[in-house]
Formats: sequence, C-alpha cells, structure tokens
Amino acid sequence: MTSSAPRRTVLAAALAAAAGVAAPSAQAADEGRTPAAGTAAGAATTPDAAARRSKSLVDYHAWTTTADWNKGHANGTALAHGARPGVHIARPAGTVDYKDPHTGRTASWEYATWTSPVHTLKAPATEVVASWNAHAPAGTWIAVELRGTYTDGGHTPWYVMGRWTAGDSDADIRRTSVDDQKDGRSSISTDTFAIDTPASGLRLTSYELRATLHRKPGTTLTPTVWRLGAMGSDIPDRFEVPASKPGLVGRELVVPRYSQEIHKGQYPEYDNGGEAWCSPTSSQMIIEYWGRKPTQQQLSWVNPDYADPQVCHAARHTFDYQYDGCGNWPFNAAYAATYPDLQAVVTRLGSLTDAEQLIHAGIPVITSQSFLKTELDGAGYGTAGHLMTLIGFTKDGDVIANDPASPDDKAVRRVYKRRQFENIWLRTKRYDEKGQVKSGSGGVCYLYFPVKSAPSQHRVLRELGIR
Repeated sequence: MTSSAPRRTVLAAALAAAAGVAAPSAQAADEGRTPAAGTAAGAATTPDAAARRSKSLVDYHAWTTTADWNKGHANGTALAHGARPGVHIARPAGTVDYKDPHTGRTASWEYATWTSPVHTLKAPATEVVASWNAHAPAGTWIAVELRGTYTDGGHTPWYVMGRWTAGDSDADIRRTSVDDQKDGRSSISTDTFAIDTPASGLRLTSYELRATLHRKPGTTLTPTVWRLGAMGSDIPDRFEVPASKPGLVGRELVVPRYSQEIHKGQYPEYDNGGEAWCSPTSSQMIIEYWGRKPTQQQLSWVNPDYADPQVCHAARHTFDYQYDGCGNWPFNAAYAATYPDLQAVVTRLGSLTDAEQLIHAGIPVITSQSFLKTELDGAGYGTAGHLMTLIGFTKDGDVIANDPASPDDKAVRRVYKRRQFENIWLRTKRYDEKGQVKSGSGGVCYLYFPVKSAPSQHRVLRELGIR
C-alpha cells in the first residue's frame, strides 16, 4: 500500500524544513500523500475553535456555465456550445515549442488561452488546489496555471498546476506536475499551492486561473474544458478535531469493491504496481458506481490474466510522470471526468456531517487520510497517506468505507469507528511512530457526480459551495 520515491522524499523534506517540522521518511511517502507539513495555517487551535472556523475557511469556486466562460478573457478560444458548455480552440493565438522532460521530444503546438476573472476568496488562504474537467483527444493537451494576490498586495508568478492529457500515445505529451516553482513566499508541491510560512500571517486573497489549450499544428482537433476551478483553504493547525454527532445515518451506497493489493507487481512502471494504487482504485470504484466504465477496446492493452483490468487502466491514466505516482489529486478528478457526463472536483469538507449529507443524497466521497496502525481499529496497517471511499454510515453513525488496501475485493468493505475516522481525515497535524510531527490532509476529498444530478444532489453540492 505504501511506496517510496526519492523525489517525493526530497520534496517533503524541503517543505517540512521550511515549516520547522520533521520530514517524512522515505518509507512514509505514499501515492495518496498528504499536503506539505507546513501548509496548515497559524498556531495550534482548540478543537471547538477549529470546528467553527474550518467550514468558513474552505472556498471552492469554478467556472462551468456559458455565463462563466463569457466573463473570462479569451485569446484564441471560443465557447463550445452544448448541454455541457466549455471552451475550445477556435483560432490559435500562436505556436509554441515544448520539450517533454519525460520523453526528451520537442514538438511544436498551436495554442489558445482562456483566463478567468479574478476570484476573491471568502477568506484568505494558505493553500489552493486547482482541478478541471476536460476532453483531450490524442494529440491535444491543456496546461492549467494559477496566479494569486497576497494580503500585502504582492503577486505570485503564473504557477503551473498541471500539464494534462487524457492519453499517453506517441502523439501525446506525458501528463505531469512541475517541480521547483517558488517565489520565496509560496511554492507548488506537486498539485498544491502553499504559503511557505503560514505563521507569518501571509495569505492569498484572490487568484485567477488560466487554461492553455494545445493541439498539433494544422489539425482541427481541440481539447475542450468544461470545468475549471480551485479550492482555497486556511485550515488551522490541529492534532484533533471535535467529534460530530451522528445525524443522517443508516444508509449505505452500493459501490463496486476493488482491492489495490491484488495488483501488486502489475505494471510497475506506474508507481511500482498496485501496492500504491489507492487513489486510482478508489476513483474507479466511484466511476463505476455512477454507471461508467472503460470499454473492452480501451482495456485491450491489459494482460488478460489480470483481474479488474479497469484498475490498471485507471492507474495508467492518472499517472503523473514527474511525481512518479498515481496520487495526483487533480489528475484523478480529471480522469473521472473523461467518462460521459461525469463531473469531478477536489475540495475539503468540514466534518462527517457534511459527508452524511452527501451519502444521504447518494454521492459517495473519496477521502484522504494518514494514521498509525493503532489509530484506526480494523485497518490493520498504518500509512502516511491513503485514499479510500466513504460509502455509508451504520445506524450508530460509524463509517462504512470501501478500503482498497484490502487483501482482495471481498475484504474491501470495512466499518471504521466514527471518531477515529473523522479525526485521522480532518486533522492537519499528527505524530508518527517515532513521535515526530507529520502532516494530515485536513479533510481533502474527491467528489464525482453526474452532470444531470438529482435535485437533492444539486442542493447538497450547492450547500458545500459546489455547482
């Protein structure tokens, strides 16, 4: 379930050093990684104060409608009409050469851009995670960038939040995050913008996003971006969160069960095989819950002797060639959104009460958490970062989860104690087995839902700031 990679260890160490905390060991670097250790804001906060603040300090905003796209600045892009409006290349703004660092190939690409209006955050943020939904046929790709304004009026550079394409054929670039982006005040950790020293009081007050769409010169192919958004947050430092009271409980969604562990050793070029595939395995479970799945033709590359070939497919198509893993949060969301009429976002929730609302409406939640073996009864393992799917609540309010870190598909369904699960998911700080301070995800989750969702689902999503 866990894996290591030198690049990840170096990155985590650098960010931990900036925050003045201990760095994770190589063995602790998992594909379901948690944010940089120093990115949760401010001084330690009491559980009650954290509860009051956390929900108001998460701001997800996206551009998705015809009116939204018309408010942005287009340079070569135009509105793509239809049931799901977006932007595509109409008349290229120019041509650019791009040398792919993972193949060594240099190629020319026509490009066009769409830049969002400036979005002012509801509360200044220490972290921002962008996510997007797009169609990118072979020979096309998109780059998503973020530029922000600090509380002192200064500006960040344009940070690359991801260079993404749906495929990996010879006609495509390699899907990648970009390392070594910083300005001395903030930096990018794989897919997350973070203020380097939150204790200084510096925050991001607003941001704009830019999508650059690319295609091979002389073709009429074009990527289409349907959703472009970001989650900004300022979650206070906390080792514990207050316990929520069970509310809408007693419902369990019927979600397919897939184990990542049965894929150990399969396709090791994608993050050492299935032992590190918690994120794509969780994504695939929810994609299929919504009735979508890859075709037999799409799966034809998978060894026919392998069970659950769609999990191998998900790992391949979420793989970040720079991060060298399948745990890039926006890449998982973007993969889910390649399926017909399926939307996906990366955000944070404030409590299991929020998750109850979603489950009650029929929307499962993919959660990111880290914990010692002793902190989650029944798991049987500890992890520095792991994704699993929250699919229901028992009548007593305990969590029902599909945990991909299970020996086989039959063992995937687990029941975890509510208090334990909520704490390991929502906290931003924790102690490892050596007593050193490490980071937690602060409630990070993926939400996947259809374009034509039920009214009750739309209502719950709106209440969580997602439309």
